[in-house]
Amino acid sequence: MLGFLQGFSYGLFMTCLPWLLIGLFNPALALPGLTPGRMQVIIRYCLVIPFISMLLWLTSLWGGFSPSLLGWLAGIVAIPVVLPIERTLRGWLARHRARLQMKQTVSEARKRRAVEERNAYESGVSVLDPTKPPAGADDLVLAMCRAKQSLLDVQRPDLAILSDRLYSRYCHVMDVLGERFHTGELAFERSRGLVTQVCLGAVDTLTTMASQARGVVSVDGNYVRGRLERENKRLSEEERAALVRRLDLLVETEHRLNKLSARIESALTVLDDTAVSMARIETARPQAAVTTEKALEDLRRFVEGADRYARKD
Repeated sequence: MLGFLQGFSYGLFMTCLPWLLIGLFNPALALPGLTPGRMQVIIRYCLVIPFISMLLWLTSLWGGFSPSLLGWLAGIVAIPVVLPIERTLRGWLARHRARLQMKQTVSEARKRRAVEERNAYESGVSVLDPTKPPAGADDLVLAMCRAKQSLLDVQRPDLAILSDRLYSRYCHVMDVLGERFHTGELAFERSRGLVTQVCLGAVDTLTTMASQARGVVSVDGNYVRGRLERENKRLSEEERAALVRRLDLLVETEHRLNKLSARIESALTVLDDTAVSMARIETARPQAAVTTEKALEDLRRFVEGADRYARKD
């Protein structure tokens, strides 16, 4: 066994110079890594492998000097045999790390999206289920359900929340109108028509947002940023420009979506103003014959008179 190690160390040391020359000519032939360089070749074949062969030789001297031919031949073929195995192992480890990183990225994206959804929801917001619209839903509510489903289909639940907020505002305004006016009144019909038009415009905006988001649904921003960070030096100018253009498309689309979201917020503010204004309208006849201040003054005088009458007795 020690003779085999001696012969192996001799054969391994003899192959360092040829593989060094091959690596200096083309580093990819002599290195297993994905980003080979000539400095790595020098370190590998001038320091690492000679050190290993020297260590094996010193270790095998305990049994005397008796190198074997079989060990010498094994040392000569060691590097060309180990290189493909090391390349395969490194490739598997790289793919494994990429899969783990992708899973972690997806998990973090889901958690971040869940936090954004929780923060986006306001108190008292009713959640629409596109697959099960509310009982007795009119055409406007059905349109809101379709718009929300379109946003969910393009993987934008953070924008789909706008449909829920719009639906909640619409229901609230209609409840206020129902309390202030009778169904057949002209003011009720006029107000309901204006509210419906505002909501229809908001639904059209939501549909436009879904169309804009659908254009970049296949672009993975995390993947593109990862490639630019990891492989920036190895990418060609054309490939780097293509990746940067993908990121630009994402930024431009997000900018348009933000502008459309601002329109939705404006519509929600108009609905809030409408609900507050309608709630201030007094349509019922007063039941008291006098005002509250007059009634309080009369009651105070009555109590004072009753006290004076009790003191006389």
